[in-house]
Formats: sequence, C-alpha cells, structure tokens
Amino acid sequence: MSELAIELKGIDKSFGLVHANRNINLKVRKGTIHGIIGENGAGKSTLMSILYGFYQADRGDIVIDGKTIKIRDPNAAIAAGIGMVHQHFMLVENFTVLENIMLGAEESQILNAGITKARAELKRLEKEYALEVDPDAVIEELPVGIQQRVEILKALYRKADILILDEPTGVLTPAEADHLFRILGQLKDEGKTVLLITHKLREIMAITDEVSVMRRGEMVATRTTKETSVEELAELMVGRRVLLRVEKGEAKPADVKLSVKNLTVRDSRGVTMVEDVSFDIRAGEIVGIAGVAGNGQSELLEAISGIRRATSGTVLLNGREIDVTGNADPADLRRRGLAHVPEDRHHVGLVLKFEESENAILGYHDDAKYRRGMLLDVDAIRADAEAKIAAYDIRPPNPRLKTANFSGGNQQKIVLAREMERNPDVLIIGQPTRGVDVGAIEFIHKRIIEMRDQGKAVLLVSVELDEIRALSDRILVMFAGRVVGERAPDATEGELGLLMAGVEGRKEAAE
Repeated sequence: MSELAIELKGIDKSFGLVHANRNINLKVRKGTIHGIIGENGAGKSTLMSILYGFYQADRGDIVIDGKTIKIRDPNAAIAAGIGMVHQHFMLVENFTVLENIMLGAEESQILNAGITKARAELKRLEKEYALEVDPDAVIEELPVGIQQRVEILKALYRKADILILDEPTGVLTPAEADHLFRILGQLKDEGKTVLLITHKLREIMAITDEVSVMRRGEMVATRTTKETSVEELAELMVGRRVLLRVEKGEAKPADVKLSVKNLTVRDSRGVTMVEDVSFDIRAGEIVGIAGVAGNGQSELLEAISGIRRATSGTVLLNGREIDVTGNADPADLRRRGLAHVPEDRHHVGLVLKFEESENAILGYHDDAKYRRGMLLDVDAIRADAEAKIAAYDIRPPNPRLKTANFSGGNQQKIVLAREMERNPDVLIIGQPTRGVDVGAIEFIHKRIIEMRDQGKAVLLVSVELDEIRALSDRILVMFAGRVVGERAPDATEGELGLLMAGVEGRKEAAE
C-alpha cells in the first residue's frame, strides 16, 4: 500500500493558446489536509478538474493509492474514491436533501427500498461526521452553509476517500467556516485525504498539513505548513512581495453624496429585510457595513441601486431623490453618478456567455463613445476593453474570450474595471474580494482607497470583517435588517462580533 493518496506526474493541459497546466508534479499523503493555493488563473481549478475527470490532461499520469489510472469522467473519479465539493454547488434546488444525496447513486430498482437504505446511510454519516441535516428539507430553503454539508455528504455517500474542496468558505460566515474546519479535521482523523483549494492564506495556515503553490500554470513550491508563513506563501503565489495590510491616510470627508433616510424593504413574501435604516455617506470616505450574511445588507444595496423596490423611505443621490419606492431606473442612476459592483457577479454583474469586451461596457453600452450611428462600434469597444485589461491586470488578456472562461477573480476585476473607470460620485460595492486571490485583493483594496482619495463616496459591504475594518473610515453594523450600531475602524473584533450577533445592539437601543 502506498503512503500517497495522490501522485500527479507531468500533468499538462492547454486550451487553445492558454497553457493552463505546465508539467505539474504533486504528491499528497494519505490522511492529510493538503492546500493548493495560487493566484486566480494560476491553474488550480483546471488541475482539480483533471483529477475529477471534467477535463482530460494532454500529457501526464494520475496515480491513486499507488495505481496509475485513467479518469475519463467524474464517474471514473467517484469509482476511484474521489469526491469534489465545487465552489458553486451542484445541487438540484427543488429536490430534498435525500433526493440530492441519492441522485445518480440509486442502488435499487425499487425506489422505496433504495430510499429506505439511503436514509439509513445518511443518518449514519450525519452522526459519524457531525453533519446534521434534515433529509426531507428542500435545498432552496437551506442556508448555504447547510447546502455545503449536503455536498460533503454526497461525496461521503459515494464512498469517497479523497475529498476535493474548491474555495469552500467563499460563501460561509466565520462561524460556518469554523464548523467546516472541524468537520475536515474529523475527516482527516478518520483517514480521509482532503485537498483544499483556497485563496485565504489564514485558512491554509490554520488547517492544512502541507501546502502547494501554483503560479501561471506551474507548481512552484510545496511547503510543510508549520514551517512556512503567510508572507512566504503570498510571495510564492505572486512572484513578488505582497503588502498584506491596507495602507491609507486619514479620510477627508466633504459634502454628503448619498443620504438614506428611514429605508424599509420587504421581500416578495412580505418579510421585512431592511427596517428603518438611515445613514449618510460623504465624498472622500468609505462607510463599511458589517454583519453576518442574510441580515439585510443585500436588500439594502439592491434598493439603493434601483434593482429592488423599497417599501418606504427616501434616498438622495447628490441631493436629488431616487424613486426607491416606485420605478427607480438603474440606467438613470448610472448617468447620475452611481456605480454598483453587485455581490453576485454571475447572476447580476456579468453575462457569462458574452465576450469580455461586451461585459466591459454592460450597462454603459448606450454611451456615445461605444456607438457609430445606430450601431455599436466594435473596434472602440475592444480598444476600451484592452485598456481596462491592462490597467486591472485581467488574465488572460483577451477581450474576445467568453467571460465564463475567466477565473472568478478575473471576472471580479472585469466588473470592478467597468464600474470604477466611469468616474462615479458614489460607488457601491458588495463583497469586493469574494473568491479573489491575495495579489488581486491587494490591487482591489488599493483601487478602493484611491477612489476615496479622489473624493468619491464609497459604500462597502463585506462578510470579511478584516476587510471592513481595514478599508472603512466608519463601520455600520446590521443585524436583523436594522443598523444596530456605528463604530470606528479600530473597534475590536469582539466588539463588532457582539453587535453582529445583536447583543450590544439591543443594549444600545434600550439606552
């Protein structure tokens, strides 16, 4: 028996002119948690997709438990004991947990017998790995942290000994991430092997035994985690020293650019998601909104940007009212100086089937500089895209590439470039660095600070508390749809955490 769960030898993969993996060699020991890190577009997801059978390598060998095997599709990977939890979950949303667990792995022609057996096995797995989930709950009604548990249970139900997790904490709260790490630790103790793909170096340092670093399609280093540091890993990833802290001077607030007064938003079910929220943002300052996901931040941004109708309240942009309770037009708001980087780039920020150059002008395509009479000026659009690609280091630098073929971090840069380069008065940003690597995070943070220093008013929402504290000049904390407190950026994590849990906010309201 080999002491290695996985050995990759000389893996090479190209997509046309893009050389995604270059002669990759990797060894992963059994019963360990092995991290794979690298910049967006470094080739991490491609390599894992080859291991899971989504892609076929042009050259190279895959060795599982000492045996060289061919993995031609995911079914072959599952048969070899490999499971994968994708960054964007592969679940049927209107099916129950049990139906998703069974799907594609039914063991009986008689459905009721198969369901009974699957329910018993699911109960055993839940108990063994502390992955409690209601088997009859419908997926679309579950929070993302529980949906991720379902994905892990799917892999374990299929007898996976090797589990690949691609950016598993990108949609989790800190508490959910901590619970996931406890689960991964237990899987390791049970002899499972975990491959963790993430851009969050703190997570790598906290949970992995070894970490391998990829850069521009190549494997450049493997380190024992306890013998390395965040600084060394960041430098290996990017190929240069990376500033891991945000450097900014004092804010110089000027006139109020965005004023929100008594804003209330109810969803389609009539549930109040934002309740009587008021605040102002001035030119030359960043106001951050901290809070656990699902406490009204998303609905607040959507109402201000004209995507969602508010129930009551007023919003003023440069002193002029936005018709937030009627028919606010996002296109009109853009013309009036409001730019919006949405939280969900896939469903709101981009059309993934469009070329990069088309997404680079999305929402601004009626601008005279992109038109030639009644038609779009394709040459002007592509030239504009090339300039943004160079300025924001978007990779690969191809304005004609379909946006779906860019990594998540580079897709985020496409949206940021489109909105920031419009020179807005007010910039609203939701989750600016979700799924983004350390080098790109440094770049994005610098650009946000530059926007502030140019006199822009910036409203920032992020589930990353460190990011909120590092970038904000003032921090508002939301809980259950209300702003429960305002703090300076030097407030402690514990103080903000109590507000985020609604504890201190109730005290302040009582006083």
